[in-house]
Amino acid sequence: MKKVGFLFLLTLIGIVSFSFGQEIPFENEVKEITQRIKRDGYQVGSTLFTGSSSIRLWKNLQADFPDYPIINTGFGGSKASDLKRHLYPLVLQFNPSRVFIYEGDNDIHAGLSPEEIMQDLEQIILRIQVVDPSTEIFLISAKPSPSRWDKKENYLKLNKAMKAYCEEKDGVEFVNVWDIMLGENGEPISTIFIEDRLHMNEDGYELWKKVFEKYFPEK
Repeated sequence: MKKVGFLFLLTLIGIVSFSFGQEIPFENEVKEITQRIKRDGYQVGSTLFTGSSSIRLWKNLQADFPDYPIINTGFGGSKASDLKRHLYPLVLQFNPSRVFIYEGDNDIHAGLSPEEIMQDLEQIILRIQVVDPSTEIFLISAKPSPSRWDKKENYLKLNKAMKAYCEEKDGVEFVNVWDIMLGENGEPISTIFIEDRLHMNEDGYELWKKVFEKYFPEK
């Protein structure tokens, strides 16, 4: 089957669970994101970041890694199942060479188990690799945040599952942002978050930049 056929099939898979006329979560936001990217222009083979609000709010992402063309399709409040549903418009249609995925944070908060989250992430990875087996994929660990610290153990279980999966799966790497965001007391560094104690400020993204730099070697 040709690549176009794969993309069409994956698009159908993404919407098959919804009945005719039923509102699809994030549909309008996804349209706005993709229309903006197409309007502004993008390069095939870019590095693409997607996932929930921690990606969407990384405003300096392109400036932080200027030697690499970057596409940001983060959509706030999303879970892995939402990315799976909108995988074609947010990822596949842009033909990236590398994809960084941040999902799982909102999933744990919503009461999903690490096993359920990994099932969705595995489906996302499978679909990306079916379309282009050469695509490099990176799973970003869940981050620690003060507002969700009561679910610490579940986040640690998810991160452990992500890491184990990446160690076994070809073409997929694990990006650990958890450790660098903890203080000497073993708890989240409070000064790297905005008032909601969930989303990061510029200092938080500076820490993320340090983690991601090794995945962006100077050209």
